[in-house]
Amino acid sequence: MKTVVLGKTGLRISELGFGGIPIIRLSPEEAVSVLRRAYDLGVTFFDTANVYHDSEEKMGDAFLGIRDAIVLATKSMKRTAQGAADDIERSLKMLRTDRIDLFQFHQVSQEADWQAITGPGGAMEAAEGARKAGKILHIGITSHSIPMAIRLIKTGFFETIQFPFNFIEDEAALELHPIARSLGLGILAMKPFAGGAISDARTAFAFLRAHEGVVPIPGCDSVASVEEIASFYRDGLVATGEDLGRMRAIKDEIGTEFCRRCEYCMPCPRGIRIAQAMIYPLLAHRMSPAVASGFSKAVMDAVPDCVSCGICTKRCPYSLPIPRLLRENHELYLRHCSEVAPD
Repeated sequence: MKTVVLGKTGLRISELGFGGIPIIRLSPEEAVSVLRRAYDLGVTFFDTANVYHDSEEKMGDAFLGIRDAIVLATKSMKRTAQGAADDIERSLKMLRTDRIDLFQFHQVSQEADWQAITGPGGAMEAAEGARKAGKILHIGITSHSIPMAIRLIKTGFFETIQFPFNFIEDEAALELHPIARSLGLGILAMKPFAGGAISDARTAFAFLRAHEGVVPIPGCDSVASVEEIASFYRDGLVATGEDLGRMRAIKDEIGTEFCRRCEYCMPCPRGIRIAQAMIYPLLAHRMSPAVASGFSKAVMDAVPDCVSCGICTKRCPYSLPIPRLLRENHELYLRHCSEVAPD
């Protein structure tokens, strides 16, 4: 597999990465097999996060003995210095390493988050301290808001930007990616399957491979899926007219009731974490109902507090019927809870 330089980090990585969410639903032994198969096929960039259940621990087990041959990236959603410092130490322990190659502030899409991270006692202090101590080598950012992502990468603090990118959510190619390139940032494409909305791997990667310098980080939960995706790079997959037709058909099928996780709907006056609740079906598809219902318990248990005030609907740039979708997602969550409840 070809390698690329991840922007101004100088890190040389495979042109295809690996995302850490789907291995949550695998046994430790299965996860190690999938991760090692990805490595055998030439994948050297592995991305996870502190909140991804036991993903870090599984990666730590998988890469014992080959740590120097791979690049490890993880993330924290903590906004305070103490919280971020605790996450960094936990990640080092779970990943069984003495350094994190790329540490990313996770899901910074609102001004309040950015002010908390960079303010007194903010998470940036912990990241900079860890970098000086050699515990992390490079700092990046992830977001779901294009305006916020553009603002963040222009600050000069970051070496990489991780943003959703697929043939459904392709807006990043118009402005975000060109600005990132001009600033020397590495570009990581999260959600190459649109968080589970796309199931056709060939079509997904026919699109992604047309965007040079953008490193997709698909999550795989089987050796077969790793081998399939790696084959697109080995065989030089190029989009055909048939592929383009499938992309259009899938976009039409998904329609407009598709949450882009931009978080313009927030904050909710009732305290509901709307964006997280809106993507519950996709999480359940990716993680399994058993894991997703536990992972999202605090989020989903608050959904009945919705009084359909309509504030979120007015804020949504896509005019999604958020209260109705929340109710439908909560019903799905309750079904999943009943399915996994002990007899």
